[in-house]
Parts: sequence; C-alpha cells; structure tokens
Amino acid sequence: MTTDLDAYWMPFTANRQFKKAPRLLVKASGMHFWTPEGREVLDGIAGLWCVNAGHARPKIVEAIRRQATELDFAPPFNMAHPKAFELAERLVELTPPGLDKVFYTNSGSEAVDTALKMALAYHRVRGEGSRTRLIGRERGYHGVNFGGISVGGMVANRKMFGALLSGVDHIRHTHDPARNAFTVGQPAHGAELAD
Repeated sequence: MTTDLDAYWMPFTANRQFKKAPRLLVKASGMHFWTPEGREVLDGIAGLWCVNAGHARPKIVEAIRRQATELDFAPPFNMAHPKAFELAERLVELTPPGLDKVFYTNSGSEAVDTALKMALAYHRVRGEGSRTRLIGRERGYHGVNFGGISVGGMVANRKMFGALLSGVDHIRHTHDPARNAFTVGQPAHGAELAD
C-alpha cells in the first residue's frame, strides 16, 4: 500500500487535513467498507450513490466480467454496441409516456450540464432562442461542472470561479420543515416558490 498521498488531489476534501490523518478504505462487500486496519464502516451513501445494490455482489461482478471480456468500451460517436440500444429500450419502458429517448452520460455532473445544454438547444430549435433563463435552487447540489455549479445553490462551490454561466437565477430552497414536516406524496407548500 502506498504511503505517499501527495499526488492525488481529492475532490470535496480538505486535502492537507486528510493527508495528515487519512481515512483509507481498502475493500468493500455488501453495504460495508473496510479500513486497512480491518475496521468495518457502513457505506451509508452507496459509494457516492454509485452502488445502490451493494458492493461486490457476485451476480454484478460476473456481469461486469462477462461484458469486459466481450467488449469493454464502444465509442458512442458514430458507433455503438447493441446492448446500449437494448438498455435504452428497457429504460424507456420504465419512464412516463413521452419520455422516449435516452442520452447516456458518465456522471451526475455531466448529466446536469447536458440537460442544461439540451434545454437551451430545445428552445432555440423551436424558434424561441431568447428563452435562456436557468433557474437553480438555493442549497441545491447539481454537480461540479460549470453548468452544475452555476445553477447549484451551494455558494462555496461557485466562489472561486467568478460569474460562470450568465442568465441564472436562484429560488429559495424548498426544505421547510415547519410547513412540510411528515409530508406524504407531493407537499402542500413549495410550488409557490417557482412563481
């Protein structure tokens, strides 16, 4: 195991403090990580929302192995693997009517930036190119790419980068425990913030 931690600049991490007292994880199984010392740690956020089914599940490991043996990557520019189309069809079956196209991205941050671009392009194609206003939500996290931090409501994520995207407004966050505590289904309050 490496003892030199200097080369890796970690995101969303106070790097100097981390490297003085590193919290390293060396393996995972099910819903737990293990430290180098053998301490078990509950993975309460599913590996940053990437392993919701759990770590090292044999059926998933085997599916990954089989696919990597067949084809580990097919470029999506003017080429594709048939399974990309099969998955898109399965996803469309799960979505509400009218949502019948799938566009793959590599991360949530990339997905947000792509959605912002698609929204702007959609209005331009419809002849409404002046519809360029983007609305974010205070305290909202929308990734770390330029579009995501522009519409995101975490001010500290934007402070080092200046103006970023123009035409962005923010509405008050909808977290209102005084009015929406213990809400089942659509809360009674919050929609008025969009007005």
